[in-house]
Amino acid sequence: MSTWLEQLRYDPIAPLLGCKIDAVVYHTRRDLLGERVRPARQLWSLTDVEKRLRKQQPNGAFFYPGKRVPVHPPHYYDLLETWKQFRYLVDQYAMTKANPAVERAAEFLFSCQTSEGDIRGLLGNQYATYYTGAMTGLLIKAGYAKDTRVRKAFDWLLSMRQDDGGWTIPILTLGLNKAEQARLFGADAETLRGDQAKPFSHNWTGMILRAFAAHPQQRKSKAARTAARLLKTRFFKPDVYTSYQSPEYWVRFQYPFW
Repeated sequence: MSTWLEQLRYDPIAPLLGCKIDAVVYHTRRDLLGERVRPARQLWSLTDVEKRLRKQQPNGAFFYPGKRVPVHPPHYYDLLETWKQFRYLVDQYAMTKANPAVERAAEFLFSCQTSEGDIRGLLGNQYATYYTGAMTGLLIKAGYAKDTRVRKAFDWLLSMRQDDGGWTIPILTLGLNKAEQARLFGADAETLRGDQAKPFSHNWTGMILRAFAAHPQQRKSKAARTAARLLKTRFFKPDVYTSYQSPEYWVRFQYPFW
């Protein structure tokens, strides 16, 4: 048994294996117990997967089921829902671009990549370093590690680091009030660069590191290790910026996180 289990006061293996959710049992055996299992394709035809894929549109995006209000850019809702469903398909069901539906969804996400390299649209015209990192991590898991568009995303993420080696959301460094931020997040406004001399945010650095952790080369890079060391210094501390400062978030674990 792996030594990680010895660090826990409670053994989670039995309830995970007994939960009767095929994907959970599969990942428990493969990732936690290190067992040899059948290829993940066995999960791709599960009822929940088929149900999710029925919501995919011809352009690869997933249909957003909630109420829509006018917002910029026009692809905001498609991008939001596609990221949400892509997480389930890739993280929960271990799907890759070998599946045509996943390939179409990935191409839609890439279609939202700007010439600079970021995936833009969830914060209006503003830079969303954390969303770009999270989506890039999923794209890597889906089989795009060697894609030039992923390389472009990494180049952009590296260019957006704070001077200390971590990341934040650039607009948070400008001292704007919440009302002005909210206005910019839904408007066709100028893209603001941010102040890279300001300190990093451990909340958003953690999301960006998902891309580095998923990539076979980038996970070993100096940039990834520097950011990881910074992240370690912030355990059980409020974030430098205003989001998620309450202690209730420090040991809160959930899936999906949204």
